[in-house]
Amino acid sequence: MAAGWISKELAIILVPFITLVSGCIIGYFAQKTGFCAIGGFRDYIMFRHTRLLNGFIAMILSAIVAFFIFHMITPMAFENFPWLVTKGVLSAVPGAPADLSQMAYIILAVIGGIGMGVIGVYVGGCPLRQFVMTAEGSMKSLWFVIGMAVGSVIFYLITAGFVVGLMKSVGL
Repeated sequence: MAAGWISKELAIILVPFITLVSGCIIGYFAQKTGFCAIGGFRDYIMFRHTRLLNGFIAMILSAIVAFFIFHMITPMAFENFPWLVTKGVLSAVPGAPADLSQMAYIILAVIGGIGMGVIGVYVGGCPLRQFVMTAEGSMKSLWFVIGMAVGSVIFYLITAGFVVGLMKSVGL
Protein backbone atom coordinates (compact mmCIF):
# COMPACT_ATOMS: atom_id res chain seq x y z
CA MET A 1 0.00 0.00 0.00
CA ALA A 2 1.21 3.51 -0.75
CA ALA A 3 2.84 5.50 2.00
CA GLY A 4 0.61 8.56 1.61
CA TRP A 5 1.50 12.20 2.02
CA ILE A 6 2.11 12.11 5.77
CA SER A 7 3.06 9.48 8.30
CA LYS A 8 0.49 7.53 10.25
CA GLU A 9 1.76 9.06 13.51
CA LEU A 10 1.19 12.60 12.23
CA ALA A 11 -2.20 11.60 10.82
CA ILE A 12 -3.28 10.44 14.27
CA ILE A 13 -2.89 14.06 15.39
CA LEU A 14 -3.99 15.89 12.24
CA VAL A 15 -7.09 13.95 11.23
CA PRO A 16 -8.98 14.53 14.52
CA PHE A 17 -7.96 18.20 14.49
CA ILE A 18 -9.12 18.65 10.89
CA THR A 19 -12.33 16.78 11.75
CA LEU A 20 -12.98 19.09 14.72
CA VAL A 21 -12.41 22.19 12.61
CA SER A 22 -14.63 20.77 9.85
CA GLY A 23 -17.35 20.05 12.44
CA CYS A 24 -17.22 23.63 13.67
CA ILE A 25 -17.51 24.92 10.11
CA ILE A 26 -20.42 22.56 9.36
CA GLY A 27 -22.14 23.62 12.61
CA TYR A 28 -21.72 27.28 11.74
CA PHE A 29 -23.25 26.80 8.28
CA ALA A 30 -25.99 24.55 9.69
CA GLN A 31 -26.96 27.29 12.13
CA LYS A 32 -26.86 30.06 9.51
CA THR A 33 -28.84 28.13 6.88
CA GLY A 34 -31.33 26.33 9.14
CA PHE A 35 -30.02 23.00 7.83
CA CYS A 36 -32.12 19.93 8.58
CA ALA A 37 -31.94 16.65 6.68
CA ILE A 38 -35.44 15.56 7.66
CA GLY A 39 -36.78 19.02 6.88
CA GLY A 40 -35.16 18.77 3.45
CA PHE A 41 -37.05 15.59 2.62
CA ARG A 42 -40.23 17.01 4.14
CA ASP A 43 -40.01 20.21 2.09
CA TYR A 44 -39.28 18.30 -1.09
CA ILE A 45 -42.13 15.81 -0.65
CA MET A 46 -44.71 18.36 0.47
CA PHE A 47 -43.76 21.51 -1.44
CA ARG A 48 -41.11 20.47 -4.00
CA HIS A 49 -38.65 22.90 -2.36
CA THR A 50 -35.08 21.70 -2.71
CA ARG A 51 -33.08 24.26 -0.68
CA LEU A 52 -32.65 22.11 2.43
CA LEU A 53 -32.39 18.89 0.42
CA ASN A 54 -29.55 20.38 -1.64
CA GLY A 55 -27.71 21.08 1.61
CA PHE A 56 -28.14 17.46 2.69
CA ILE A 57 -26.86 16.15 -0.65
CA ALA A 58 -23.91 18.58 -0.50
CA MET A 59 -23.02 17.37 3.00
CA ILE A 60 -23.07 13.71 1.92
CA LEU A 61 -20.92 14.42 -1.14
CA SER A 62 -18.51 16.51 0.94
CA ALA A 63 -18.14 13.67 3.44
CA ILE A 64 -17.33 11.21 0.65
CA VAL A 65 -14.77 13.58 -0.88
CA ALA A 66 -13.20 14.29 2.53
CA PHE A 67 -12.90 10.57 3.26
CA PHE A 68 -11.11 10.01 -0.05
CA ILE A 69 -8.80 12.96 0.69
CA PHE A 70 -7.96 11.53 4.13
CA HIS A 71 -7.37 8.16 2.48
CA MET A 72 -4.92 9.74 0.01
CA ILE A 73 -3.12 11.65 2.77
CA THR A 74 -2.54 8.59 4.92
CA PRO A 75 -3.79 5.30 3.45
CA MET A 76 -2.40 3.24 6.35
CA ALA A 77 -4.97 4.85 8.66
CA PHE A 78 -7.70 3.45 6.38
CA GLU A 79 -6.26 0.01 5.59
CA ASN A 80 -9.57 -1.62 4.76
CA PHE A 81 -11.13 1.26 2.83
CA PRO A 82 -13.53 0.56 1.22
CA TRP A 83 -14.19 -2.84 2.82
CA LEU A 84 -16.98 -3.59 0.36
CA VAL A 85 -14.37 -3.81 -2.41
CA THR A 86 -11.45 -5.16 -0.40
CA LYS A 87 -13.26 -7.85 1.61
CA GLY A 88 -16.57 -8.69 -0.10
CA VAL A 89 -20.23 -7.91 0.50
CA LEU A 90 -20.99 -10.31 3.35
CA SER A 91 -17.64 -10.12 5.13
CA ALA A 92 -17.21 -8.73 8.62
CA VAL A 93 -16.69 -4.99 8.88
CA PRO A 94 -13.05 -4.45 9.97
CA GLY A 95 -12.76 -2.96 13.43
CA ALA A 96 -16.51 -3.01 14.08
CA PRO A 97 -17.83 -4.41 17.35
CA ALA A 98 -19.57 -7.78 17.56
CA ASP A 99 -17.92 -9.13 14.38
CA LEU A 100 -21.17 -9.15 12.41
CA SER A 101 -21.33 -9.22 8.62
CA GLN A 102 -21.62 -6.08 6.55
CA MET A 103 -25.23 -6.99 5.70
CA ALA A 104 -26.10 -7.08 9.41
CA TYR A 105 -24.70 -3.58 9.89
CA ILE A 106 -26.63 -2.36 6.85
CA ILE A 107 -29.86 -3.84 8.24
CA LEU A 108 -29.22 -2.25 11.64
CA ALA A 109 -28.41 1.11 10.00
CA VAL A 110 -31.64 1.03 7.97
CA ILE A 111 -33.73 0.15 11.02
CA GLY A 112 -32.01 2.86 13.09
CA GLY A 113 -32.37 5.39 10.27
CA ILE A 114 -36.08 4.73 9.92
CA GLY A 115 -36.51 5.05 13.68
CA MET A 116 -34.53 8.29 13.79
CA GLY A 117 -36.50 9.64 10.83
CA VAL A 118 -39.85 8.95 12.48
CA ILE A 119 -38.70 10.48 15.76
CA GLY A 120 -37.20 13.43 13.87
CA VAL A 121 -40.55 14.14 12.24
CA TYR A 122 -42.24 14.18 15.65
CA VAL A 123 -39.69 16.52 17.27
CA GLY A 124 -39.35 18.80 14.27
CA GLY A 125 -35.87 18.08 12.96
CA CYS A 126 -32.90 15.81 12.55
CA PRO A 127 -30.30 15.34 15.32
CA LEU A 128 -27.97 17.94 13.77
CA ARG A 129 -30.81 20.47 13.77
CA GLN A 130 -31.58 19.59 17.41
CA PHE A 131 -27.95 20.27 18.36
CA VAL A 132 -28.07 23.60 16.53
CA MET A 133 -31.35 24.56 18.22
CA THR A 134 -29.85 23.53 21.59
CA ALA A 135 -26.94 25.89 20.95
CA GLU A 136 -29.49 28.59 20.15
CA GLY A 137 -31.13 28.06 23.56
CA SER A 138 -34.08 25.74 22.85
CA MET A 139 -34.91 23.74 25.98
CA LYS A 140 -37.05 21.30 23.96
CA SER A 141 -34.03 20.50 21.82
CA LEU A 142 -31.80 20.20 24.88
CA TRP A 143 -34.11 17.52 26.27
CA PHE A 144 -34.01 15.74 22.92
CA VAL A 145 -30.19 15.76 22.91
CA ILE A 146 -30.05 14.51 26.52
CA GLY A 147 -32.65 11.84 25.71
CA MET A 148 -30.72 10.76 22.64
CA ALA A 149 -27.52 10.35 24.68
CA VAL A 150 -29.21 8.51 27.54
CA GLY A 151 -31.24 6.40 25.11
CA SER A 152 -28.08 5.34 23.28
CA VAL A 153 -26.50 4.15 26.51
CA ILE A 154 -29.66 2.32 27.60
CA PHE A 155 -30.01 0.67 24.18
CA TYR A 156 -26.42 -0.49 24.29
CA LEU A 157 -26.62 -1.82 27.85
CA ILE A 158 -29.99 -3.54 27.55
CA THR A 159 -30.61 -4.57 23.97
CA ALA A 160 -27.25 -4.65 22.16
CA GLY A 161 -26.44 -8.19 23.34
CA PHE A 162 -29.89 -9.40 22.27
CA VAL A 163 -29.59 -7.79 18.83
CA VAL A 164 -26.09 -9.18 18.25
CA GLY A 165 -27.25 -12.64 19.33
CA LEU A 166 -30.26 -12.41 17.04
CA MET A 167 -28.14 -11.33 14.06
CA LYS A 168 -25.62 -14.12 14.65
CA SER A 169 -28.38 -16.71 15.05
CA VAL A 170 -29.77 -15.90 11.59
CA GLY A 171 -26.29 -16.07 10.06
CA LEU A 172 -25.57 -12.39 9.71
